[in-house]
Amino acid sequence: MKPVTLKEIAEQLNISVTTVSKALKDYPDVSKKTKGLVKELAKTLNYKPNTFAVNLRTKESKTIGLIIPVIVHHFFSNVIKGIISQAEKKGYLVIILQSNESYELEKKQIDLLLSQRVDGILISLANGTADFSHLNQIIDQEKPLVMFDKIAKIVKCSKVIIDDRKAAYLATQHLIDIGCKRIAHFRGALLPQNSIDRFLGYKKALLDNNLPYDPSLVYICECGDMSFEEGKKNAKQLLIEHNDVDGIFINTDLVAIGAMTEFNNQGVKIPEDISIVGFSNWFMSSVISPTLTTIDQPGFKMGKTAFKQLYKEIKAIKNEKPKPPKVITLDTALIERESTRK
Repeated sequence: MKPVTLKEIAEQLNISVTTVSKALKDYPDVSKKTKGLVKELAKTLNYKPNTFAVNLRTKESKTIGLIIPVIVHHFFSNVIKGIISQAEKKGYLVIILQSNESYELEKKQIDLLLSQRVDGILISLANGTADFSHLNQIIDQEKPLVMFDKIAKIVKCSKVIIDDRKAAYLATQHLIDIGCKRIAHFRGALLPQNSIDRFLGYKKALLDNNLPYDPSLVYICECGDMSFEEGKKNAKQLLIEHNDVDGIFINTDLVAIGAMTEFNNQGVKIPEDISIVGFSNWFMSSVISPTLTTIDQPGFKMGKTAFKQLYKEIKAIKNEKPKPPKVITLDTALIERESTRK
């Protein structure tokens, strides 16, 4: 069936299209009786407003774009939930795209979203993103852009982050406080800012406590795949190269769980032989054995906060009062569990 139009409603009630439109919008210059007749007939005929026409008139698409590296990751799935929870309240549709940690795909997705005339874009950068011209393209078109988690500091837009350096320092300090002297770090790829900052936090904690920094104890995820298998591989390599390590700070819980699995397979006791701290507080970290000490990263709150900031900027641009970029830093906390000695 064809969509019902305002004209059809008007013809059936023998009134003007303008009166029908005003009645549906509760204009005060339309009588209560007419409003009731119009709304009742609209409901009977299953009338739906033409959102495309409304968007043309208001110069809003009521859609936003969201680009994330991976959807299946526990942290990012929580971010998505946080964004959608707020977007629905404001009547926004969220177009979710996955970059698969690919810079080239990320660029194409930016072009796609701009061609769809989204009102704004939220993004967590791919590991391979080193050039930011595609992001500046968004800003040049006066579209609000808010980055979260994996960001580029030099891009002039709002950002929602945690203090990765401080959180990593806290994780490493915890290992030092429980008596660890030889502490390794399984880090992410070289490029993402959060991977860099977590490494710097780890290094600073060692130096502040007069423990030597040994670069051979830092295992870099060259492929960018922070996976369960990456954790197993790094743990196996660590046991071959450094059997004196008594503590590890690991960039992501999924990698940490892979490492713990390999240690268990090889008879290495956790935390008696090696204490481990992860990062993100993935739900599996509280159900594995032993349970994983980790940094709680507030994904749901980050998503909510990112959308709220984007929404403010969308409204500010519409009202021709653009806001300066803002950096919002959310709190993190250390969750102590069984993978570290007491």
